[in-house]
Amino acid sequence: MRPWVLIAALSMSMSTACIVEAPTKEGTVGSAPKLPPAPPQEFKSGANFGDAIELSSVVLSPSRGEAGQPVRVLANFKVLAKIDRDYMIFVHVEDVDGRVDRLNVDHAPRSKPTSQWAPGEMVQDVFDIPIPVGMPVRGLSLVLGFWDPKTDQRLPIVNKDQVPNDGRDRLFVAKFPVVAAAP
Repeated sequence: MRPWVLIAALSMSMSTACIVEAPTKEGTVGSAPKLPPAPPQEFKSGANFGDAIELSSVVLSPSRGEAGQPVRVLANFKVLAKIDRDYMIFVHVEDVDGRVDRLNVDHAPRSKPTSQWAPGEMVQDVFDIPIPVGMPVRGLSLVLGFWDPKTDQRLPIVNKDQVPNDGRDRLFVAKFPVVAAAP
Protein backbone atom coordinates (compact mmCIF):
# COMPACT_ATOMS: atom_id res chain seq x y z
CA MET A 1 0.00 0.00 0.00
CA ARG A 2 1.30 3.38 -0.90
CA PRO A 3 2.04 5.71 2.03
CA TRP A 4 -0.24 8.50 0.77
CA VAL A 5 -3.23 6.09 0.61
CA LEU A 6 -2.60 5.01 4.21
CA ILE A 7 -2.39 8.64 5.38
CA ALA A 8 -5.61 9.53 3.52
CA ALA A 9 -7.46 6.53 5.02
CA LEU A 10 -6.30 7.40 8.56
CA SER A 11 -7.19 11.04 8.10
CA MET A 12 -10.73 10.15 6.91
CA SER A 13 -11.36 7.78 9.83
CA MET A 14 -10.16 10.41 12.32
CA SER A 15 -12.36 13.13 10.82
CA THR A 16 -15.38 10.82 10.94
CA ALA A 17 -14.74 10.09 14.62
CA CYS A 18 -14.52 13.80 15.39
CA ILE A 19 -17.97 14.65 14.07
CA VAL A 20 -19.84 12.13 16.23
CA GLU A 21 -21.59 14.06 19.01
CA ALA A 22 -21.10 12.97 22.57
CA PRO A 23 -24.26 11.67 24.22
CA THR A 24 -25.88 13.91 26.84
CA LYS A 25 -27.70 12.81 29.97
CA GLU A 26 -29.47 14.39 32.90
CA GLY A 27 -27.05 15.28 35.62
CA THR A 28 -24.11 16.21 33.39
CA VAL A 29 -21.73 18.96 34.46
CA GLY A 30 -23.48 22.32 34.72
CA SER A 31 -26.98 21.09 35.59
CA ALA A 32 -28.37 20.45 39.05
CA PRO A 33 -29.41 16.87 39.79
CA LYS A 34 -33.16 16.33 40.07
CA LEU A 35 -34.26 15.67 43.63
CA PRO A 36 -36.39 12.62 44.37
CA PRO A 37 -40.08 13.35 45.05
CA ALA A 38 -40.78 14.46 48.62
CA PRO A 39 -43.30 12.33 50.53
CA PRO A 40 -46.50 13.85 51.93
CA GLN A 41 -46.32 15.29 55.45
CA GLU A 42 -49.11 15.69 58.01
CA PHE A 43 -49.27 18.63 60.41
CA LYS A 44 -51.55 18.19 63.44
CA SER A 45 -53.41 21.26 64.70
CA GLY A 46 -56.38 21.28 67.09
CA ALA A 47 -57.14 24.95 66.36
CA ASN A 48 -60.70 25.89 67.36
CA PHE A 49 -62.45 28.47 65.18
CA GLY A 50 -65.43 30.10 66.93
CA ASP A 51 -66.30 26.94 68.91
CA ALA A 52 -67.73 25.70 65.59
CA ILE A 53 -64.84 24.24 63.56
CA GLU A 54 -61.67 22.44 64.61
CA LEU A 55 -58.78 21.99 62.22
CA SER A 56 -57.60 18.44 63.00
CA SER A 57 -54.70 18.29 60.56
CA VAL A 58 -53.31 19.38 57.23
CA VAL A 59 -51.45 17.12 54.80
CA LEU A 60 -49.03 18.67 52.27
CA SER A 61 -48.23 16.62 49.18
CA PRO A 62 -45.40 16.83 48.40
CA SER A 63 -43.88 18.14 51.63
CA ARG A 64 -41.30 20.15 49.67
CA GLY A 65 -42.35 22.78 47.15
CA GLU A 66 -40.75 23.14 43.75
CA ALA A 67 -40.98 26.35 41.76
CA GLY A 68 -43.50 25.87 38.94
CA GLN A 69 -45.21 22.90 40.63
CA PRO A 70 -48.24 23.08 42.95
CA VAL A 71 -48.35 21.67 46.46
CA ARG A 72 -51.62 19.88 47.21
CA VAL A 73 -53.19 20.64 50.61
CA LEU A 74 -55.71 18.38 52.32
CA ALA A 75 -57.29 20.11 55.34
CA ASN A 76 -59.26 17.95 57.78
CA PHE A 77 -61.93 19.76 59.79
CA LYS A 78 -64.16 18.51 62.59
CA VAL A 79 -67.51 20.30 62.90
CA LEU A 80 -68.12 21.20 66.56
CA ALA A 81 -71.45 23.06 66.25
CA LYS A 82 -74.06 24.12 63.70
CA ILE A 83 -72.76 26.95 61.53
CA ASP A 84 -75.33 29.56 60.53
CA ARG A 85 -73.48 31.15 57.61
CA ASP A 86 -71.22 30.32 54.71
CA TYR A 87 -67.63 31.11 55.58
CA MET A 88 -64.77 31.26 53.13
CA ILE A 89 -61.43 29.68 53.93
CA PHE A 90 -58.65 32.21 53.68
CA VAL A 91 -55.25 30.82 52.80
CA HIS A 92 -52.16 33.02 52.94
CA VAL A 93 -48.89 31.57 51.66
CA GLU A 94 -45.98 33.67 52.90
CA ASP A 95 -42.22 33.74 52.30
CA VAL A 96 -40.51 32.50 55.50
CA ASP A 97 -37.99 35.36 55.10
CA GLY A 98 -40.63 38.03 54.36
CA ARG A 99 -39.03 39.17 51.10
CA VAL A 100 -41.77 38.17 48.63
CA ASP A 101 -45.44 39.24 48.60
CA ARG A 102 -47.79 36.59 49.91
CA LEU A 103 -49.94 34.40 47.71
CA ASN A 104 -53.68 34.29 48.45
CA VAL A 105 -55.51 31.03 47.84
CA ASP A 106 -58.83 32.03 49.48
CA HIS A 107 -61.77 29.86 48.48
CA ALA A 108 -65.16 28.48 49.48
CA PRO A 109 -64.93 24.97 50.97
CA ARG A 110 -64.82 22.56 48.03
CA SER A 111 -67.18 19.88 49.39
CA LYS A 112 -70.13 22.05 50.48
CA PRO A 113 -70.84 25.42 52.13
CA THR A 114 -70.14 25.66 55.87
CA SER A 115 -73.86 26.27 56.58
CA GLN A 116 -74.42 22.65 55.46
CA TRP A 117 -71.76 21.18 57.75
CA ALA A 118 -73.30 19.01 60.50
CA PRO A 119 -72.03 18.80 64.11
CA GLY A 120 -69.75 15.77 64.56
CA GLU A 121 -69.03 15.55 60.84
CA MET A 122 -65.47 15.37 59.47
CA VAL A 123 -65.04 17.59 56.42
CA GLN A 124 -62.07 17.52 54.05
CA ASP A 125 -61.07 20.45 51.90
CA VAL A 126 -58.54 19.97 49.10
CA PHE A 127 -56.78 22.80 47.28
CA ASP A 128 -53.48 23.54 45.56
CA ILE A 129 -50.83 26.11 46.38
CA PRO A 130 -49.36 27.30 43.08
CA ILE A 131 -45.66 28.12 43.33
CA PRO A 132 -44.59 30.50 40.53
CA VAL A 133 -41.56 29.44 38.45
CA GLY A 134 -39.42 32.46 39.31
CA MET A 135 -40.37 32.70 43.01
CA PRO A 136 -37.03 33.27 44.81
CA VAL A 137 -37.79 31.79 48.25
CA ARG A 138 -36.18 29.11 50.39
CA GLY A 139 -39.44 28.25 52.14
CA LEU A 140 -43.12 29.11 52.55
CA SER A 141 -45.51 29.33 55.50
CA LEU A 142 -49.12 28.19 55.20
CA VAL A 143 -51.53 30.39 57.18
CA LEU A 144 -55.31 29.89 57.24
CA GLY A 145 -58.59 30.74 58.88
CA PHE A 146 -62.24 31.45 58.12
CA TRP A 147 -63.93 34.72 57.17
CA ASP A 148 -67.44 35.89 56.37
CA PRO A 149 -67.48 37.51 52.90
CA LYS A 150 -70.60 39.54 53.81
CA THR A 151 -69.13 41.21 56.90
CA ASP A 152 -65.39 40.70 56.23
CA GLN A 153 -65.06 39.38 59.80
CA ARG A 154 -62.83 36.44 60.68
CA LEU A 155 -64.03 33.50 62.73
CA PRO A 156 -62.02 33.89 65.97
CA ILE A 157 -59.45 31.33 67.10
CA VAL A 158 -60.76 30.36 70.54
CA ASN A 159 -57.64 28.55 71.80
CA LYS A 160 -55.04 31.18 70.80
CA ASP A 161 -52.76 30.21 73.68
CA GLN A 162 -52.52 26.60 72.44
CA VAL A 163 -51.94 27.02 68.69
CA PRO A 164 -49.50 29.14 66.67
CA ASN A 165 -51.25 32.31 65.45
CA ASP A 166 -50.59 35.98 64.87
CA GLY A 167 -53.24 37.35 67.27
CA ARG A 168 -55.41 38.38 64.31
CA ASP A 169 -57.17 35.00 63.94
CA ARG A 170 -54.65 33.74 61.38
CA LEU A 171 -53.45 30.20 62.18
CA PHE A 172 -49.86 29.24 61.31
CA VAL A 173 -50.36 25.72 59.97
CA ALA A 174 -47.08 24.61 58.39
CA LYS A 175 -43.75 25.65 56.93
CA PHE A 176 -42.18 23.83 54.01
CA PRO A 177 -39.00 24.25 51.96
CA VAL A 178 -39.04 25.32 48.31
CA VAL A 179 -36.42 24.34 45.74
CA ALA A 180 -35.71 25.83 42.32
CA ALA A 181 -37.35 24.20 39.31
CA ALA A 182 -35.53 21.16 37.96
CA PRO A 183 -33.74 21.76 34.64
